[in-house]
Formats: sequence, C-alpha cells, structure tokens
Amino acid sequence: MAPPGLPRHLSRTPAAHATPVMADPRQAAGSGALEICGLERILEALKLLLSPGGSGSSSLQITKHDVLLATLKSNLSALEDKFLQDPHWKKLRLLRDEIANKAEWPQNSVDVTWGFTSQTLLLLLCLKETMVHLATDFTPGKPNPKTPEAAPALSPDTLSISQQKTVQSVLQFVVTLGVCPYLMPGVGVPLRYRTEFGAVVQDVVCLDAAPDVTRRLYTSCRVLLHVAQHASLGSLIFCRHFGDIAAGLCQLGFCPPKRKPLKPEEEVLTQEERALSREALRDILDKVYQPLAVRELLILQGGPPQSCTDVKTQVRCRAPAWLRRLCGQLLSERLMRPSGVQAVVQGILEGAGAGAAGGSDAEATAAHWKKCDLIAKILASCPQQSLSPEDYYRDICPQILDLFHFQDKLTVRQFQRVATTTFITMSRERPQLAAKYLLQPVLAPLHRILNTAEIPESDMVPGTVLVTEEELSRCIEDVFKVYVVGNEPLTVLMDSLLPVLGVLFSLYCFTKQSVSHVRSLCQEILLWILGKLERKKAIASLKGFVGLDKSVPSLHSLCQFRAATQGGVMITIKEAICDEDEALYQKVSSEQRQVEHLGDLLSHCQECGLAGDFFIFCLRELTHVAMEKEAELKTQPFSSKSLLELEQHRALLVEGQAQKLLVLQLMAVLCERMSEQIFTNVTQVVDFVAATLQRACASLAHQTESTVESQTLSMSMGLVAVMLGGAVQLKSSDFAVLKQLVPLLEKVSNTHPDPVIQELAADLRITISTHGAFSTEAISVAAQSTLNKKDPERKIEERPQKSQGRYTDVSHSHLKQQQSHEKSNQTGQQSCLSLIPQEVREHSIPANQKSRSITAEQLQEILLSAYDPQVPTRAAALRTLSRWIEQRETRTLEVQEKLLRVFLENLEHEDTFVYLSAIQGVALLTDVYPEKILVGLLAQYDSSKDKHTPETRMKVGEVVMRIVRALGDMVSKYQEALIHTFLRGVRDPDSAHRASSLSNLGELCQRLDFLLGPVVHEVTACLIAVAKTDREVQVRRAAIHVIVLLLRGLSQKATEVLGDVLKDLYHLLKHVVRLEPDDVAKLHAQLALEELDEIMRNFLFPPQKLEKKIVVLP
Repeated sequence: MAPPGLPRHLSRTPAAHATPVMADPRQAAGSGALEICGLERILEALKLLLSPGGSGSSSLQITKHDVLLATLKSNLSALEDKFLQDPHWKKLRLLRDEIANKAEWPQNSVDVTWGFTSQTLLLLLCLKETMVHLATDFTPGKPNPKTPEAAPALSPDTLSISQQKTVQSVLQFVVTLGVCPYLMPGVGVPLRYRTEFGAVVQDVVCLDAAPDVTRRLYTSCRVLLHVAQHASLGSLIFCRHFGDIAAGLCQLGFCPPKRKPLKPEEEVLTQEERALSREALRDILDKVYQPLAVRELLILQGGPPQSCTDVKTQVRCRAPAWLRRLCGQLLSERLMRPSGVQAVVQGILEGAGAGAAGGSDAEATAAHWKKCDLIAKILASCPQQSLSPEDYYRDICPQILDLFHFQDKLTVRQFQRVATTTFITMSRERPQLAAKYLLQPVLAPLHRILNTAEIPESDMVPGTVLVTEEELSRCIEDVFKVYVVGNEPLTVLMDSLLPVLGVLFSLYCFTKQSVSHVRSLCQEILLWILGKLERKKAIASLKGFVGLDKSVPSLHSLCQFRAATQGGVMITIKEAICDEDEALYQKVSSEQRQVEHLGDLLSHCQECGLAGDFFIFCLRELTHVAMEKEAELKTQPFSSKSLLELEQHRALLVEGQAQKLLVLQLMAVLCERMSEQIFTNVTQVVDFVAATLQRACASLAHQTESTVESQTLSMSMGLVAVMLGGAVQLKSSDFAVLKQLVPLLEKVSNTHPDPVIQELAADLRITISTHGAFSTEAISVAAQSTLNKKDPERKIEERPQKSQGRYTDVSHSHLKQQQSHEKSNQTGQQSCLSLIPQEVREHSIPANQKSRSITAEQLQEILLSAYDPQVPTRAAALRTLSRWIEQRETRTLEVQEKLLRVFLENLEHEDTFVYLSAIQGVALLTDVYPEKILVGLLAQYDSSKDKHTPETRMKVGEVVMRIVRALGDMVSKYQEALIHTFLRGVRDPDSAHRASSLSNLGELCQRLDFLLGPVVHEVTACLIAVAKTDREVQVRRAAIHVIVLLLRGLSQKATEVLGDVLKDLYHLLKHVVRLEPDDVAKLHAQLALEELDEIMRNFLFPPQKLEKKIVVLP
C-alpha cells in the first residue's frame, strides 16, 4: 500500500498473471552477486524510495508540486547515500549497477520524475532476478510421513502480505510516473481524472526534457513486461495495471506517426521496437483473464462523443479513430477464440457491477435487460474478420448454447438472460442460420426419436439408451428458456418446434404418472406453443396428440420413456411384447391416459379459447359419426374382391370404428374436465349451437333421433334464446355470426316432428334476421326454461341471497343498487389519475411502502382535497385520511372533530365512490374514539326526516353496522344505546328506515350471546309484532331474517339465551309459513325452522363421544 504522503491512483479488477516477453535477455545479472543479495534488502530499498517527505497539507497546487518534487529528490539522495555509506547495501548496489550497465534505456534526466522512475525500475529488475535465482536454487524437502497434515515448505521467492503491499505501491508509482503521463489524449483514462494525486503528477512531469516521452513509455512498458515474467510479480502487475500497460502498448505499436521522419535516426522508435510492442500486446491479451481483457478493451475503445463541455463532468476525450478500430478488431479476435463468447459476456456484465463472482449487484444486473440486449446485438452481428456469416454462426452458436448451462449460481441468471436474448435476436435476423446452428442442436434429442426418424440397426437392441437423462433434461430446459422465457413467437421458432410437439406431449403424459422435474417444463412449453400457434395449427396438433391425425409426427413405435436415477427421464428401445392381449391392453390404456392428460392440459387453455374451439371440433366429429348410415358399417359383397382387398377393407373399417370411439371418449373427458367458462365469446357459442343443430338435422334425416339428442337440441335452441333474450349484450358483428344458424333453424322448423320445436326454431330465425327487433314470448319462455334446467336450485338460491343481501343491508338499499357501478368507477380511476393532486397520489401508497410521518402541510392539503369538485380527487383524499386513521397517525388523530365533519359532509355526496369512502372513514374513526362519536351517530340515525334526508340516514345506518361488526365482543359496552335506537327505529314512519333498524338489530343480537338475556323479551315482542302486523313486505322479511341471524349466531346457546321466548318464536315462524303471502318471507321462516330443528335435535340427542376417562390416583 502506498505511503500516506504519496496516494495511489485508481486500481483495477484482479486478473490472472501473464508472462509476455518484450525485454532484452542481456538484462540478466551475474550469478555471483545474486548469491548473497536477499529480498529483504531490495524491499527495504523500495520502501526508502516511497518514504514520505515534506508536508503536503497546503491547498495551493504549486505547493503540492514542490512538495512532491522535493520528496522524490530527497528519497533518491537518501538511497544513494545508503548505497555509498552502508556496507550491508554493497551487494545490492553491485547488482543494481550490473543491471544498469546492461540496460539499453536512458536512466538519467533533468526531469526528477523520470529519474525516480528509472531507479524504481532498476530495483524491480533486481527483485525479479533475485526471486528467479532463489526459486532455481530451492529444493523442497521430502514430506515427513509421520506428519502428513503439515504444510509443505514455501519457496524462498514467496512474498509475504506486507511485502506484496510494498511491491504494489511501487508498481503504482511506476505506472503513475512512467506510463500514464505519456499517453496521448483519448488513450486510456486520463490521469488527472482519477485522483487528486494523479492531477498533481500530470502537472509535475516535464514532457520536454530528454529522453523523449515515447522512449520513456516504451522503457516503462518494456521493463514492466520483463518483470511480469515472474509469476508472482506478473500477477501483481496485471491485476491492477493491465489497462494502462495495454494502452501504452497500443500507442507504441499502432499509433500512426504525425509526419514521416526525414532520416532513420530521427525516429524515436524503430520498426522493430514497434513490432515488438504489437507482439507483446497480443501476447498479454492471450494470456490474461479474458473477461478482464474484454473489459479493458471496451474502456480503451470508449463510447460515443460526449456533448458535455464541463471539465468537472467530462470524464475523458473520445478515443482516436485508429484506437477504436484497433480495439474493435481485438475484441472480435477475443470473441472468435474458444470460450470467447463467455469472456465477452463476463467482461461486459462484470463491468456493469456484477463482479467477478456475481457481486452484490448481480440481481440488479440480471434485471438490466437493456444491457443483455446490447450483448445480444454484439453477438448476433458478424464481425469483419469472419469469412462469412455462416462461418461465424458455425463457430459462435455452440458457445451461445453453452451459456444456457453455466453453473455459477451467482451469475447464472445473467448468462441465461443473455443466451435467451441472443438466441432470439439471431433467429430474428438470420432465421435460416439460426435454425441450422441453434435450433437443430437444441432439438436433436427429440428429432432422434420421432416416428419419421431412422434408428440405426446397432441401436435396435432392446434396452439401448437412445437419449440419456442428461441430454433430455438439458434439451427440455433449453427449449423452456428459449420459448417460454424468451416469449417471442417467431416463425422459425414455431416451425422448428411443431414436429416434436407429439414427443413433448408423450413425455408430458409419462411424467404425469410419477414425480419428475421435467413435468412442469413440458406443460409450460405445450401451453405456450398452443397459445401462440394459429388456431388451425393448434387444433391439428391436439388431434395428433390423441391419435386423430396420423400425419402428425409422434414418438417412434420402438421407443419408450423410462424413469432415470436423478428424477429425470431417458428414452430407450422397448422390448417386444409377444402376448397380443397384453399389447392390446397397453395400447388401450396408453390411449386412455393420453385423452385424460389432454383434458388436464386443455383445462389450462380455457381463457384463450383453445379449449372451446377444440370442444367444438370434437362435437363436429361427433356429428359425422351420427351421419353415418348403418349400411356403411356392413361389409359390401365380396364376390368381386380379392382376399388382400378384403383385408384392407376390414382394416379401414376397424380404424374408422377406433377413430369414432376415440372421439366419443374424448368428448366424455372434455365434458367432465371443462368448466362452464369453456366458451369465451359469442362465436364459439354459435359454433357449438351450429354443430348441435347439424347433428340434429342429420338424425332427423335418418329418422334416428333419440331422447338425448332431442334434449340436446332443446338445450342448444334455448341457449340461443337466452342470448337473444338479453343475457348477452349482442352487437351487429355478433348478429352476423348468428346468421349462420338461420339455414339450420329453417331446416329444423320444416323437418322436426314437434310443433313446439318448429315454432321456436321459426321465431329464433326471425329474431336473428331482424337483429332482435322482433321477439316472441316463446323465446323468453325458452330462455327461462334453459336457465332453470341449467341450475335447478337457481330460483331457491337466488331468493335467500336476494333477501339476505337486501335485508342485511336493506337500510341502505340505494347504496347496494349503486355498488354494481363500483367496478366501472374503479376502472376509470386510472384514467382520472391525472386529475388527482400529486400529494393525494403520494399518500395513497400502501403503508408497507411508505411509513414516514405526515406533516401539517400534507394533512392540510388532503383536507382541502376532500372538498375538491373532482370526484377522483375527493375520493382519493378520503381514502388517504382513512388510511392514516387506520395507521394511528398522531397528527391526524389530533384533528378528529374536523375529520368527522369532513366525512359526515361527504356522506351527502351522490357519487358512490365518494360516500362509500366517507362511510369507511367514519367507521375507522369511530373504532378509535367509539365513546365520542357513536353517540352522535346514533342521534343522527334516530333523527326525523326534517333534520336529515332518508338517504343520509341510510348511510349512517351503514356506518353503524360496520361499527357493530368492528367492535365485536366490545359491543356489549354500548348495547343499551344501540338496542334502544334500533327499537325506536322499528317504529319509524319510513319503511326503509324500519327495515334498516331491523337489519342492524340482527347484527347486534348475533354478537351479544348471553348478554341478550335482559332485553330478549323486548326484542322478541318487537319482532313478533312487526312480522304479523307491518304492511310493508320488506319490513316483514327483515323481521324474519333477524330471527334467522339470531338463531345462527347463538347456535347451541339458543336454548339457554332464548329459553323463555323460544316457544313464541316457534309459533311465529309456523304462522309465517302458513299465512304469509310473500314467498321470500316464507323461505326465511323455513330456514329459521331448520336452524331451530337442528338446535333442538343436538340438545335432545347430543352426539355421543367414544372416550374413556382415565384418572391418575395419588
């Protein structure tokens, strides 16, 4: 590490060492001096050169320059004095002088920085030669068998950690003083922009003094490369200073001269020296860590010219044209080398922050898709050095496929993303070459086992493994990464995968029988390709999966899947089955499994419409079966046919029957596995009806109509009636699709024997032709009948849901009517988001995303927004206040009265989104301060029509209901006030308010349990009176519904809490069942009686528990 007085410049990423040769072998010293010179003395001399001198604390630049120059002169003088005065340094001085005499580069100069650099380089050469001599003379001892765990002896040329730090500091000074100042503008990173010390060095170096700057740069690079021949020193040099040395070699070997010298002696560098520089550059590029080489070349090449002229922000000048061309050529050479693609990817990604081993920013780099796209474009572009694009793809594509199998856990995501993006980019730009060199190798294991492939005779032995587990797993994983992860439905990708879909489906069916990591990958691939294919091709593929289309390639008849040891699958040659019955059983069971697994696969394809289209296809195939005549199933006269023709005819008949049975089996599975949402649009429904009508017409033509077909015809026509009756909002384009049913309906109306069906078909035909302008009562009756057939309990279920929803919240019936519009309002919130102030939008962020305390200004801004005329702004402000109350924000709770006033005033608003937000806010505020707010709400709820409108009282009733639910068991504290308010509300002149009070009373009684005892007689008397005497049917319904809630809430405790009034309630319920004219009220009473019956049965006949009591005696 550099001394405190002399800071070091910017360091670089570590790399492997290299041993290039660009030095004169005559620099080697004699062996006599090396025998007695040790490493400690050389390192002590280096430390002496680096020792700090005068103070550098002054802020004036000129003072810093003077301090640096004085320190360098002082250290040089101290070193010379040490050599002359200390006898222990004599051997080192002799070694240095010997190396200096043999050196062919200038060592003395008026420039102090170069003199310092020369002495440092000489000491580095002494260090290198000493380490080489020590390693040569070292003979490791034999290991002691008694202590085999002991570490072997270190070589004497090994540097300790402190010694390595000293050498690193020396190398920093050599590069800072001997390389960086002499680089041309635009070559490498300028020294003045690295550190403050670098800026001082840049101004201290005297460029006009002898020797020439080019000669200085050549000398520094030459000596450093000679020192780097030692492995340890080479690692220290290239791990931090490779970029600067490479920049110097580029300038020395490739920079064109400004003018042609007149005489050879005027040349600073000879052609031989320039050639040695070029050779040394390529040598170190080949031997260092390749990602490091790529990254440094990219840095040297630089980016586009910067428009910024500010010195503080402008990092560097643009690289000259010759350097950009050179770096591009060298990068292309890196790419074309073995494992060059991996080196390029690592060099770019590690430069982006991923680090050599992933680093802390590896996840961020993986998500940086723009950088991955950039790498993909680089890899997909054919460089100029390549002979042709095909040669380039032939060399590069195997390396791209290897990126999929990169094993480093920290960088695997980056490499796979780059590989997928490159794969897709190449397929898009050059589809033919990508199909040949990318897709064919990936899909080769699957093509090998197609029924169209030829298996060599040597592999026909049963049990022979055609595709190993590793091959098949890698193939499926690569296909998943390219197709599903890449998600780019290019034509070349789709066409390449189509032939092997049958094998993929067979593999999917096999993995469904056991546990395998390949199953989910196969399912995702099949779902992706079926969703991206054209609908005709997708249906054709599905036909091939189950054997309806023999032309679709499938698994070879001689191949079979077998479970492998690592959880994967391998493919082998199956053994021949001699038993015909066993072979038939396996064939039938295999077909059955395929049909069932196809049903499972299609259950995931309902949203995209593929399941519906395939169901319609099977229905049409079923129509063809119905159109077959019985005569066609019988054999023709055989007098004129040969035995071969008869055999062929029999085979065709058997195959046809097998196809028909398969269609029937497939239809059964689809009907069982598919849900009601199988049809996603009107077109599919019309196609379904058309297929049903065609089958009905065929049956009528052959006079073979059965009961099932008659019911199916009625159901399909009823389905059309439902669509035309208003269940679906039809457009003009939908009527254009419906018109294909007109000929079929006309045929049914003319040929069907049932006059009701005839009339309905005629009415449907007229309604479709008139686009719904004409409609008869028969269509409405058929639609209602179809709905009742579809769900026999629909009517019974709708009533309790309707009454329960109405009387649970009947006090706010107009609120419930408008809640159906909330979805549309919420959908419009995004479009109205621009109207909401920024403050409201910021505070609408969930609490887990934003937990900072609010300020008074923010609160005031939200309160003002609560009165904004824009509905989205007002509603967002109310919900923000509600969220703050829920989070117990101190500043918000301090203004509770103001908040209550804001919420109550917004209850008057007519928009659903606003007043529902206000209701939520009041409920949350009351949950915080129930004693202060609940009394006022009850008074407002119990007020007359003159003070508050009925709508406002309903909204307050909704607030009270939410408060009761939120309080839970704590509601007992306020039970008296609540019960008295609700009982008074039952006598209100407004029927809606009476129903609301009963609804709230039911919610309250559900939560009181045993606390209901003191008022149970009052409540019961009220309910009996209302149920028997109130004129409004909705109020009577609400009273019966309160009894249902009461019995459900108390459950087995009803016999204890309601013991005195249980008989009266029973008589009331029986009275309602017998005499009440309203069906809904009767249904509620029947439900209450069922609850009461269950309670009494459990009370009289408690369930017996088979348990034995064990007592431990003392």
